[in-house]
Amino acid sequence: MSLLRRNLLALVAASAWLLAGCGTIAPPVDAAVRQALAPTGSLRVGVYPGSPSSMVRDPRTGDKVGVALNLGQALAGRLGVPLQVVEFDRVAQVVEAVKTGAVDFTFTNATEARARDVDFTQPLLQVELGYLVPAGSAFASIEDIDRPGVRVGVTQGSTSLATLTRRYKSAALVTAASLQQAQDMLRRGDVQAYATNKAVLSEMLDSLPGYKILPGRWGEENLAMAIPKGRDAAMPFLRQFAVDSQSSGLLSSIVAKAGLRGTVRPEP
Repeated sequence: MSLLRRNLLALVAASAWLLAGCGTIAPPVDAAVRQALAPTGSLRVGVYPGSPSSMVRDPRTGDKVGVALNLGQALAGRLGVPLQVVEFDRVAQVVEAVKTGAVDFTFTNATEARARDVDFTQPLLQVELGYLVPAGSAFASIEDIDRPGVRVGVTQGSTSLATLTRRYKSAALVTAASLQQAQDMLRRGDVQAYATNKAVLSEMLDSLPGYKILPGRWGEENLAMAIPKGRDAAMPFLRQFAVDSQSSGLLSSIVAKAGLRGTVRPEP
C-alpha cells in the first residue's frame, strides 16, 4: 500500500471518528502516546482473513472490512498517523506479531494466557463458542461431540485448541492452518465438526449451504484491543479510545459493517 493511500485511509478514519462522536473535536494526542502506539510513524494493524472480528471481504463491494481492521483505521485517524495493514494466515500469528512488536494493534480474544504476552483493554464484545457440523450430521447438541472416533477441527494455535485439548476425554482434535483449510476439511469429511466462535462459524456457514451451528455453547470469547507490552504510556489513552468507540456508536457501526454476528456486550 502506498504512503499516499495510507494517509488517505487515516484521514477517512479520522472523519468517521469525528462524525461518530457527533462532531465533537477530540483533544490533541500527546506525542508520548503517539510514539508508544506507532513507534515507526505508522500504526501497524495485525489482521487475518476469514473472521469478521479481524478481516473479511464485504460480499457486496469486495472491500476489506473487519473489527480489527476498521478500529485500527479509526485509531490511526485519531493519532494522525498513516495506517499499515499487516495480514497473517491465522490469529495465533497475529498475537505473536503483537507480542514481538512486529505490529502495534489488533482486536482479539483476551485470554489469561495471551495477557501474559500482550496488553489488553477492557473487553468490548463477547461471542459464544460453538460447533459447525455438516448437513445430516447425527450430532444434535454440543454434548454429543466428545465421543470416541469423533474428529473435531480447530484452528492451529487458537484458544479453542488449547481449551478443548484440556476438556476432551474422547474426541480427537485436528488442526487447520487457516479458515479456508477448515472449510475444506469439513467438505472432505476429514472432521465431523469444527469448533470456534459463532461469529466465525456464521461466516463459514455462508460458504457451506446445508451445514448448521449446533445449539448451545461450550464457552465464550471476550474480544478486546491489544498492543505490545512495554507501551504503558499508551494504555490510558487506548482504554479511553475503547470507551469512546462504544459510547459514540463507532464500534456498533463497525460491527454491522463487518457482518459480525452473535455478539453481546460483556457485563461491566
